[in-house]
Formats: sequence, C-alpha cells, structure tokens
Amino acid sequence: MNTITLDTASKLIARALSQASADYQRPICVAVCDGTGTLIAFARVDGAPLRSVQISIGKAYSSARLGVHTDAFLERLHREKITASDFCDDKITSLPGGAVLKSQSGEVIGAVGVSGLKSEEDQAIVHTLAGLVGSGTL
Repeated sequence: MNTITLDTASKLIARALSQASADYQRPICVAVCDGTGTLIAFARVDGAPLRSVQISIGKAYSSARLGVHTDAFLERLHREKITASDFCDDKITSLPGGAVLKSQSGEVIGAVGVSGLKSEEDQAIVHTLAGLVGSGTL
C-alpha cells in the first residue's frame, strides 16, 4: 500500500468516532488525507465545534507534510525555539491531534487529524489509529 484508500480512510473515521464516543462521550471531527496532505475523507459528528472542522483537517495535513505526529512537532518547536511559521506553510499547525500514517515498511501513506476534545484526547485517538495502520491490523 503506497497511499491510504478511501476504504481505509472510512474505517479510520469509524474507529475514531467510536473511540471518541466510548472514551469521551463527546463529538469530534476527523480528517484523513493522503501522504501529500490532500484530503481523502472527513466526518463531523453532530454537535462537534465548527472550529474543529478546519483544525482536524489542518492536523492531518501537517502530519502528512511533516512526516511526524503533531505532538512531536510541537515538542520540536519548543525544544528548538522556533515557530510553525518558520516552515513557510500557513496551513501547518502544531496542535496535538494529528498523526502520520505509515505502512508496515515505514513509508508515509497518509495522516489523520482529530479535533473536538482536549488536545491529549485528540492525540490519544490518532495514536491508536496510526498504530492500527502501521501494524496492518486495519
């Protein structure tokens, strides 16, 4: 697999929505993109904050373009005392809740972004999804 398919993206969204409901009982937005950051699939649960639409898309885009989870990107910004704007791409965000998706061989094949919960809760969901993709169990 060299990119996320629509079928896989749909499964990722279903898993994210299920986990958010079961673990946090709150609505979320979920975005899945390919390895270039191009949106493949998106879902917004009724009642999810409107701001979470663009935030979830931005998290997925950022992870795909940078090749890292957004929480790791945020740590890098703090460690190196730089800003996201230093990357010359106004769509990049360092908000936790974005995860790069890699094939079992380690190739970047897409990314997922979740928004609507606390940052650490968004990130917990996407870490789970990235693990499923990386292990080939999804």
